Amino acid sequence: MVDSVSFAPFSRFDPVDYLADIDAAAAYLEAAINESGDDSTVIAAALGAIARSGNLSELARRTGMSREGLYKALSADGNPSFATIVKVARALGLTISFHVIA
Repeated sequence: MVDSVSFAPFSRFDPVDYLADIDAAAAYLEAAINESGDDSTVIAAALGAIARSGNLSELARRTGMSREGLYKALSADGNPSFATIVKVARALGLTISFHVIA
């Protein structure tokens, strides 16, 4: 017979809790890009997490988008254009670059 064991509930992992500065955000986005394969929603979700780790209203102002539009575009169900991704990255103080992978 198995003794009754009480387990503490797990909390949901949220990368926002670990994105304390721009260097952590850049590393997180780079890892998302490297691990995403052809799934662009992973990159959008990573940008969304980075956006949520800061002031979303300020980011919306800097991108010229509404807060709601920004949140929707960078949600798990969002499908932002490449222009939106570039605009958000730039407003966050990040840049997107391409390298030869051979």
